[in-house]
Amino acid sequence: MDPMLIVAGAFTGLVVGLCGVGGGALMTPMLLLVFGVAPLTAVGTDLWFAAITKLFATRVHHGHGLIDWQVIKRLWLGSLSASATTLLWMKLHPVDESAVILLNTAIAVAVSLTALGMLFQQQLHALGRRLRTREGEQFKALQGPLTVAAGAVIGVLVTLTSVGAGALGAVFLAYLYPLRLTTPRLIATDVAHAIPLAIFAGSGHLLIGNVDFGLLGNLLIGSIPAVIVGALLSVRLPHGLLRGLLAFLLLSTGLKLGWAVLQ
Repeated sequence: MDPMLIVAGAFTGLVVGLCGVGGGALMTPMLLLVFGVAPLTAVGTDLWFAAITKLFATRVHHGHGLIDWQVIKRLWLGSLSASATTLLWMKLHPVDESAVILLNTAIAVAVSLTALGMLFQQQLHALGRRLRTREGEQFKALQGPLTVAAGAVIGVLVTLTSVGAGALGAVFLAYLYPLRLTTPRLIATDVAHAIPLAIFAGSGHLLIGNVDFGLLGNLLIGSIPAVIVGALLSVRLPHGLLRGLLAFLLLSTGLKLGWAVLQ
């Protein structure tokens, strides 16, 4: 047992419980910058960490009929196929110095995009609402293909970096379905898509050999009780402020990762 890893897991679990997002975006950079874990191991282990941690904080949305399965199927069509393709590419390309640089760069970009998406989610939602209202038929015709494309982007990012399944998924859905998905339906649909994707991508990493079970166990010892506490506290704390603070933390982390790659 490593107390530092347990504390890191607890911190990340608390944030996930409070905000609903941030598992991959926080933990993967932490494993790289603080604990010096190899990029592929950090990504593979974090995929399982994020999926298991979120399971303990997730309500049974299906019982309330909140999940939009048509949207889920469109996202999965893009994300799971893109994840499988990315895993195949990772399997066929041995890890060398150039691959490590590529992975670190991809993680830095994914973390930064997640932060920017969280900061501008409301503006993107308002833009989607205007387009849906003014150009309804054209917007609806593009919803399906754009949802599949959004799923593909998420699938590649999550498989390469373990980042973006929750936060970026919510941003895409807020823009693409501004009238159809109310906030509870958006959260439920995003979670229903994100957790299976993380497990799918994590299973691929497991087969490749990128999951460190000792590392995962230490992180979960801290995260599971912390995520439950965070979920209980989240109803009493201002979500907007918490997400704003998390976005700025992630943006700073993404820039730090990018600077480390350039050096």
